[in-house]
Amino acid sequence: MRYAEKLAQRINATGSRLCVGLDPRPDDSGGIEAIPDLLKKVIDETWEHAAAFKPNMAYFEAMGLRGLEILEEMLGNMPKEVPIILDAKRSDIGETQKYYARSYFENWNVDAVTLNPFLGYDTMEPFLDWEGKAIYILAVTSNPGSADFQRQMVGDRYVFELVQDICKRAKAEQRKTDVGMVVGLTNASEDVLSRIEDFPLLIPGLGAQGGDLENMAGKGRTAPDTINVSRGIMYKEMEKSYGQKAKEWAEKIAAAYPPA
Repeated sequence: MRYAEKLAQRINATGSRLCVGLDPRPDDSGGIEAIPDLLKKVIDETWEHAAAFKPNMAYFEAMGLRGLEILEEMLGNMPKEVPIILDAKRSDIGETQKYYARSYFENWNVDAVTLNPFLGYDTMEPFLDWEGKAIYILAVTSNPGSADFQRQMVGDRYVFELVQDICKRAKAEQRKTDVGMVVGLTNASEDVLSRIEDFPLLIPGLGAQGGDLENMAGKGRTAPDTINVSRGIMYKEMEKSYGQKAKEWAEKIAAAYPPA
């Protein structure tokens, strides 16, 4: 089964497009040794409402070697029904990128990983022949600085349209790995979305960043898009359970942007 098929099945089974971001912060959680139990509690309470989980490498790497151990332990105990998107945003050339691919897809066996496409198509290729896996390439990120490059014109096209060409090429070459894009909700204007084709989207920017779900409504998309919420579940409204918050976000997303 291809990754997009697995994710689509999960979205249809749950009625949810919610991607639960896993961004553990020791300073806000009682220290590093409290993190494993925190992550287990978040996962146990939210998985029924999750289309996917998205651990962010930066938060684990910031805890040093113990953080990587925590990540590996967590990945080994994740619910098998829920796709795992590792948010790494890696980019390098040649042999180095091959080892990133082996690290994530072989050693940790995640379903998908985020990549920075700035170094070009050849640096994506080590990730493109993994059966059942996917990459999400950064196209229009949710920060204001996406205007500096991604939303600049090159001739009569935006830079993010050149990024999208990577998706088109991989599909035309019938590569085993599915290729989607990261498109931030905060910058998903009509001018952007009218140029985004029906590839799977990972959509950050909801919740703490203030993105508007209505931006995605009524666009006729059929790809298995998933919308990420991280802080809004792990570190906001702490009087509510993680499961309650996940359910509320899933329902908000479904009301504005229902599964296909």
